Amino acid sequence: MARRPLQGTITEDKINSQELNEEISLLIYTPPNFTPLNTYDVLICQDGSDYFQLGRIPRQAEELMEDAEMRETIIIGVPYPSVDERRKRYHPNGEKTPAYIRFLANELVPYIDDHYPTHQLASGRTLAGDSLAATVSLMAAVEYPSLFGQVMMHSPYVNKKLFEVISAFEKSEDISLYHVIGLKETAVVTTDKKTIDFLSPNRKLSELLKEKSFTYTYDEFDGDHTWTYWQKDLPRGLMTLLPYA
Repeated sequence: MARRPLQGTITEDKINSQELNEEISLLIYTPPNFTPLNTYDVLICQDGSDYFQLGRIPRQAEELMEDAEMRETIIIGVPYPSVDERRKRYHPNGEKTPAYIRFLANELVPYIDDHYPTHQLASGRTLAGDSLAATVSLMAAVEYPSLFGQVMMHSPYVNKKLFEVISAFEKSEDISLYHVIGLKETAVVTTDKKTIDFLSPNRKLSELLKEKSFTYTYDEFDGDHTWTYWQKDLPRGLMTLLPYA
């Protein structure tokens, strides 16, 4: 049976970033019956092209919204231009990671709020990412909890720097976290050709996150470090963080 065409709209735009000193491409999904008379939640996906193409997040979110299982949400995808640039922007020790996080807070959020009818509250903004993209999403929320109130993390990369960042978090703002990791992620080949264990560090990160004041959901799925499993888990993450009320 043929799938029903997407009812919402996907557009492309660009934003000039002074923080990164370059033009950043954006993918923007607006839900069916979008109107400036309403206000919407915003979901910002690092690894934007992957979320839109491999994760099929516009279609999956649209199905949930139509079934009244998820709030009406605008989805912003921020693609990365190259694997090397992705590592520079997303890795906890990346040379451009601080600038990328400032781009999210100081440039992308104002752009979204200026162009779309959003709630303009931290609780109405969710960051999402897989692997390194999940890591930078968590770091951005911890640095700017008054802007980003929720994070959806699929198999984040965890190292000493990330532990230090989370350990130092003592702000009063609550952040809602959705965190999953695969049981088969014990020998993941990374983009720099190293083979590392993702599962054990994620379990340690989970224990640390539970000690903080976060609203926290953690689970382990029977799968590996690929979009085959992340795509299947997206509806659960969306319904957990953006339930229809």
